[in-house]
Amino acid sequence: MKVNRKKLPFVFVNVAITADGKIAPANRHFIPFSSKLDQTHLLELRTKADAVMSGARTIDLTGVTLGTGGAKYRRMRLKNGLAEQPIRVVPTGRGSLDPNADIFKRGSGPLIILTTERISKQRLKQFRELADEVKICGKDKLDFVFAFRWLCGKWNVQRLLCEGGGEINAALFEADLVDELYLTISPATILGGRIAPTLSDGDGIEKLADAAKFRIHSKRRIGDELFLVYRKP
Repeated sequence: MKVNRKKLPFVFVNVAITADGKIAPANRHFIPFSSKLDQTHLLELRTKADAVMSGARTIDLTGVTLGTGGAKYRRMRLKNGLAEQPIRVVPTGRGSLDPNADIFKRGSGPLIILTTERISKQRLKQFRELADEVKICGKDKLDFVFAFRWLCGKWNVQRLLCEGGGEINAALFEADLVDELYLTISPATILGGRIAPTLSDGDGIEKLADAAKFRIHSKRRIGDELFLVYRKP
């Protein structure tokens, strides 16, 4: 599906995968498998984004707060002409994000929750007390085109970094919202499992013609890892 790019942020996705294309074991409890260099790479990418986004399941399972990673990266953000702290965005269609998650307790960047009309009144009230803003973006399913236009207009988000997980990535690919894909392949690890999550989960496509298409822009090999960048044609 082609989308009108007017008033949308530049969206780039960062994912580390195993040699067999997995991002976590079948139980979905994330175990870091990439190198320290890849973790540095992640923090450096955050210094190039107005907003950093990660799904509710990823937030709950990993405890990430989507912060800068320290003074060094805050200085890099300022050098890049950005605010010292990124806007932190968490999509949660049913409001399943744990109100006790670390992201509500740590980190100083503005926190925005994207949700749908499926969220309960109680959870909506909780999130409005905990986050800087909660935005309803759809009835049954998150409308990311609407959400991103709102983020661009209301919060001046020009560049948005998505850090997964697989279902969020899939929704962005399906909506034709991804401009750039940063892919780290860690070939020393094989997780296996037919239900283990991949970089793009969801329902998938039925026809090859409907697949999201990218071209390789750059590649680096450092040790046993490959750092690849793909861009939309």
